[in-house]
Amino acid sequence: MNVKRVAVPLIAIIIIAGIAIVFWRAYSPAPFILQGQIEARQHMVASKIPGRVADITVRRGDHVEAGAQVFRIDSPELEAKLTQMEALETISQSLAQAVEGGTREERIAAARSEYEKALAAEALAKTTYGRIRALADEGLVARQRADDTFTLWKLAEKTRVTASEILKLAETGPRQESRTASRAGEAATSSLRSEVAELLDDTIVVAHKGGVVSNVLLNEGELAPQGFPVVIITDLEDAWALFNVREDFLHRVGEGTEFDLEIPALGQTAPFRVSHIAVLGDYATWRATTPGKGFDMKTFEVEMQPVNPVPGLRAGMSVLLEMAP
Repeated sequence: MNVKRVAVPLIAIIIIAGIAIVFWRAYSPAPFILQGQIEARQHMVASKIPGRVADITVRRGDHVEAGAQVFRIDSPELEAKLTQMEALETISQSLAQAVEGGTREERIAAARSEYEKALAAEALAKTTYGRIRALADEGLVARQRADDTFTLWKLAEKTRVTASEILKLAETGPRQESRTASRAGEAATSSLRSEVAELLDDTIVVAHKGGVVSNVLLNEGELAPQGFPVVIITDLEDAWALFNVREDFLHRVGEGTEFDLEIPALGQTAPFRVSHIAVLGDYATWRATTPGKGFDMKTFEVEMQPVNPVPGLRAGMSVLLEMAP
């Protein structure tokens, strides 16, 4: 009898507690689930040189290391330009060597010979003029003949002066201005040839970052404009979770805060840390508040970095954050 008296109230209490729990769960607000997705750093591999894609050495899904060849650009125009610049460089070097090498002895000897010839011609012209003038003064020859010989004498004198200047130039060698100009010309031509050679080296395009080839935008034989991304590489090691958080929840996700995010594709949860909050809100997804408040809710992009590497994490995977209401 005593057992019945104790059991009946106990059962009643249990039933009442169960009903209370059911009602509490039914009427208590549900947790707020915030859905985001995994983003990963993408690297666009493009060519500095416009041209035709000669060959592509990677395919979608390939893992590539930094520095590995990705594709090659065929540019016959650059190869022809390099040949031209090498020829111009040879000519510039030859001219510079001719100027820097000084005047050869045979050139000096030739200039001295011409000067001596001019000197002898001047002496002969002067003597001839003296004789003709004496004859003209005596009336034995016409005065015109004396004027002609005088002109020839002055012409021979000018020729001797010119030959003398040429001999001086030959003996002193080239002027400093000529040397400077020849050196500058040689340096400019060499620089242009090196530039063309470097551009030709750039026709072999390598990956500047390692990762997985996520897309190949051009095929072999197609024309690639300068700077156009031919291959896209995704670095899965540089991945993060991106959420659009409504501003009334923003105070719960301060920078440095850690959350356990559910990753349905992997069937696991992993800790993530808030690394960045956008400085500007967006109206892309917004919600009107109650009529009495009179303003609309904006959203802010929030990035979260994984605390530890998550094997199998890929861009585009959904991530879920459960927050209290």
